[in-house]
Amino acid sequence: MALAVARRGSSLLLGRYLCASQGACAADTAHVRCMSSAATAASSSSSSSSQAPDAAASAAAAAAAAPAWAARSGIKTLDGLPMPSWIVSTPKPKRPQMGLQEAIKEVQSLAAAKFDESVEIAIRLGIDPRRGDQMVRGAATLPHGTGKSVRVCVFAKDEAADAARAAGAEVVGDDDLIAQILESGGGGLQFDKCIATPDMMPRLSRVARILGPRGLMPNPKMGTVTPNVAAAVQTMKQGRVEYRADKGGVVHAGLGKCSFSAAALLDNAGAFTSAILAARPKGVKGGTITGYLLSASLSSTMGPGIPLSVASLVATAQATKAKLD
Repeated sequence: MALAVARRGSSLLLGRYLCASQGACAADTAHVRCMSSAATAASSSSSSSSQAPDAAASAAAAAAAAPAWAARSGIKTLDGLPMPSWIVSTPKPKRPQMGLQEAIKEVQSLAAAKFDESVEIAIRLGIDPRRGDQMVRGAATLPHGTGKSVRVCVFAKDEAADAARAAGAEVVGDDDLIAQILESGGGGLQFDKCIATPDMMPRLSRVARILGPRGLMPNPKMGTVTPNVAAAVQTMKQGRVEYRADKGGVVHAGLGKCSFSAAALLDNAGAFTSAILAARPKGVKGGTITGYLLSASLSSTMGPGIPLSVASLVATAQATKAKLD
């Protein structure tokens, strides 16, 4: 019984509180309406008293108004605040395509580093690297070298090992060299390229996990697995560059140094482009320029890229191939 009476009393108190709150809200609303009507009456009386607008007030209002371009763009400004200034970015003008000879001279003139910069070429191919039959990979021999010293390692034995040493290989060995590489775990390798005879390839499987990730594993497709190791060592020393298309279908290679003569860089670029043309996959459609060689650029290590004319690149490749043959 007492519990029921308490609940009834709390309900009565809550009802009185709600009624009082509603009354206060109604009073506030009426007050706001009275104030707004008074302001409207005052503004109407002031506007009727002044018939002609003030010139200074109209000029200030025009200055504070948003410009026409801001209205078109949908940007709204606050009253009395000027519109912030906008800086329109202008794109840099693109360099026009140059012939290979002019591009080489331009790259050499723009090289301003304190060291002898390398000259690099990048060619975009019309291939699909995701397809195995359109992968472009191989090696090219530059007639004037790359300007870098290459340390060659040869896995051979008996007469082939002696021929490799006579050709100038820095590291030569067979089972003892393989054991040394396994013991070191790949640390402190004293060579940059590897060549092997065919009979040594089964034994090299023991160090494939060490040489493979470093790009040193001999590969028959790259010409580093051969019985004539002396000729392979000489080719490596002369200037042999390996290339492989990346995910975007672009091949990169170094053609030499900026200190090279323009004629030497021209011959190296022609030899590399000739190797790229010879490695064209059968599944690529279109002509040489429209379907395979899409674009190319030449640059130094620290310099900007110079767009190349693909037609001049193909003509140089054909001329270099005829000269070397």
